[in-house]
Amino acid sequence: MKTLDDKVVVITGAGSGIGRALALDLARRGSLLALSDVDEAGLAETVSLVERAGVRRVRSDRLDVSDRGAMQRYALDVVQDLGRVNVVINNAGVALSGDLDDLDYSDIDWIIGVNFWGVVHGTKEFLPHLIASGDGHVVNLSSLFGLVSMPGQSMYNATKYAVRGMTEALREEMLIAGHPVGVTSVHPGGIKTAIARNARVSAKESQEKTAKFFDEKLAKMTPERAAEVIIAGILKNKARVLVGIDAHALHTMGKLLGSRYQDVVAIASKRVLPPKTQIV
Repeated sequence: MKTLDDKVVVITGAGSGIGRALALDLARRGSLLALSDVDEAGLAETVSLVERAGVRRVRSDRLDVSDRGAMQRYALDVVQDLGRVNVVINNAGVALSGDLDDLDYSDIDWIIGVNFWGVVHGTKEFLPHLIASGDGHVVNLSSLFGLVSMPGQSMYNATKYAVRGMTEALREEMLIAGHPVGVTSVHPGGIKTAIARNARVSAKESQEKTAKFFDEKLAKMTPERAAEVIIAGILKNKARVLVGIDAHALHTMGKLLGSRYQDVVAIASKRVLPPKTQIV
């Protein structure tokens, strides 16, 4: 895929953050957009922004990516409406902080539903249409935490590692079958989005302190710059795209130290992470 001009691009989680930045960038490149989110107000704002940016065509839908039936219907509706699909960017994601022992199963089910099943649904339901397009691409948002683990992020790690594994295997399957579909796994580091402010936390975590720590200490790159890096990766048909200096640095540390990186992370995290909330 050498250009995104006149390509039909599906983006989940387009109501804010990286999803919105991708939509705006692609609108300027001449793409036809199918945008979705559970946040209807945020999605409407994104639609307004891409229209002002001169988008050729935009479709918007409220969509819960964890709902398999809804995603099946959505894929069919998009293809019927826009005629084809060339690119699917499974960007929708949520966060959950807390030690595994402190997490509720309801929150675990929630993050797995969105972060893992949402990506599976978006990939599987659109894949036949991407193959049929003759010029397709799957882009799945994993994370830096799909490359290295972090304390307090066990379930986020689990979902993002799973997305990475599925995406890499899918790429191999497309190569073996000779299908005209590129596959890219994206691993952003700290991006200035609302994911931490919208996250769930265990009873022993302070949502306010956790979000503040992410926003002030970890989120370094703008969503707009992240979108540029991701789109460049699509056009170069990269198998893996690291987004941000932190993603490159921690990935390199993990490769150099092997499993010993876990000891380094544990020591560093003990010094910098917000203290636990005492439950009375």
